[in-house]
Amino acid sequence: MKVLQVVGYKDAGKTTLVSEIVRELSSRGLLVGTVKHNAHDHEPDIPGTDTWKHREAGAHATAMVSETRTLWRREVSTPLPDLIAAMQSADMNAVIVEGFKQSSYPKLVLLRGDEDVELLKLPGVMAAVMQQSATEAESMAQRAGIPVFRTDNRQFDSILRFVADWCMM
Repeated sequence: MKVLQVVGYKDAGKTTLVSEIVRELSSRGLLVGTVKHNAHDHEPDIPGTDTWKHREAGAHATAMVSETRTLWRREVSTPLPDLIAAMQSADMNAVIVEGFKQSSYPKLVLLRGDEDVELLKLPGVMAAVMQQSATEAESMAQRAGIPVFRTDNRQFDSILRFVADWCMM
């Protein structure tokens, strides 16, 4: 199973790129799981729904099951390696992780500009993705042997080919 992180600062385009990667890999017949880091503890359950009412009443774990899916939620943080292991036991071919910058899985770093150049020093960087030119970042990536992909005008073809080729190895 391949694990790929997509990291960057707020508004760098992480969720957009993750969605494009999932779409591409799924279209190639891979089973793809995702894990998203939530630094702000946002509420993912809609207030007023039954599962929200269960949690509000004090349930530490809540499951919702239908004919086609299961949602399992626990009121505890789970380490990324445990989530990856669960995805592997669920027979995923690939897991795309959004965030968790300090983890050492292979990663794409999304750079908004030269101000994000320090992201190139993270462990496991396999490529940099930029929406616009950033001279210092591109130069630093080149010196480190890190390929740089541009996504001007939401053109993702080259980075998606790169990721798909890597996942299919």
